[in-house]
Amino acid sequence: DWRNPNSSFHLSLHISYPRHQDRRSAMEAGLDPGGAIMIHGLPNGRSADEVGHPKRDWTNGCIAVSNAEIEEIWGMIDDGTRIYILP
Repeated sequence: DWRNPNSSFHLSLHISYPRHQDRRSAMEAGLDPGGAIMIHGLPNGRSADEVGHPKRDWTNGCIAVSNAEIEEIWGMIDDGTRIYILP
């Protein structure tokens, strides 16, 4: 969707979620679909050990990867690239 090179994390990629059908399904189930989902590296100035990455879920619903991984992802995809998140 869009990228933020100056976020609180080492590079952040925004994901266009929720889509219309996600919002509708959530409303029908009486749930909040959430939003503001990002793929990002570690918090700036913090180590993987400090946040428990990758052993602990330390985000607020985002997809966290290592700084090296987000740099690779950042260079591989363009803004607007379709992203599928599967369980």
